Amino acid sequence: MIVDSHQHLWTADYAWLAEPALTRIRRDYGVEDLRRNLRAAGVDRTVLVEAARGDNAETTEFLALAAATDEIAGVVGWASLTDPDLAGTLAAHRAGPGGHLLVGIRDQVQGQPDDHLDRADVRAGLRTVADAGLVNELVVRVEQLPAVARAAAALPDGRFVLDHLGKPRIAAGAAGLDQWRTLVAPVAACRNVVAKLSGLVTEADPAGWTVDDLRPFVASAVELFGPDRLMFGSDWPVCELAATYGQVRDALSEILGGSPDDIFGTTAISTYRLEIE
Repeated sequence: MIVDSHQHLWTADYAWLAEPALTRIRRDYGVEDLRRNLRAAGVDRTVLVEAARGDNAETTEFLALAAATDEIAGVVGWASLTDPDLAGTLAAHRAGPGGHLLVGIRDQVQGQPDDHLDRADVRAGLRTVADAGLVNELVVRVEQLPAVARAAAALPDGRFVLDHLGKPRIAAGAAGLDQWRTLVAPVAACRNVVAKLSGLVTEADPAGWTVDDLRPFVASAVELFGPDRLMFGSDWPVCELAATYGQVRDALSEILGGSPDDIFGTTAISTYRLEIE
């Protein structure tokens, strides 16, 4: 059972796709596009992650879609961590179609100041998500990793997922590796944090990345987190800015010497508590 822990769906009218650099992926991506890529790559199930539309309606739509799509085993929906009625918002999602497939919540922390996760209202939101039995999914910039470590340490009974290894500057080579290793090591020391081997090709040189560019970052992640706290994620269709779905999967398999069961399946199943037959 191979699980892709990180894929998106969207329509061409998402506001952030208006950037000129994103023309290549400015189109509708739907379930049939997903299925075609999964079949070609030999992937069985996925986790559908919010796609930065930034409204609760997207989560409602994704849950209903997941309920009708066998390949989608769980949804990480969007919600504002500072929503004063976050508990009610989560309860409403769970009461709707596909609500049982809600496995995590992701706010767009990467667009906030470096210390955003230190704010009392944000910490309260993280607690609400954890108390609901859901994963706190974090998409952050590398500079925000110290705040991730502090938040995870302050909520030891919560489950955290770090997207894209915390966005290391892969294109910067050795300097990017040194900076990221220093900042991610305290995060990895928190046993309640699982990291995704995802989004790496777009943090490298999108026009000319190689497997060797990614290799030291993946090797360091295995060293720091261990394979039991790492998950394969395609970050499709964002990855199409730099690579096809198959190229992302193949690159990771080449670096890891195969498709280890934990990284390619069981870690995602246990972290998100996916119900897969």
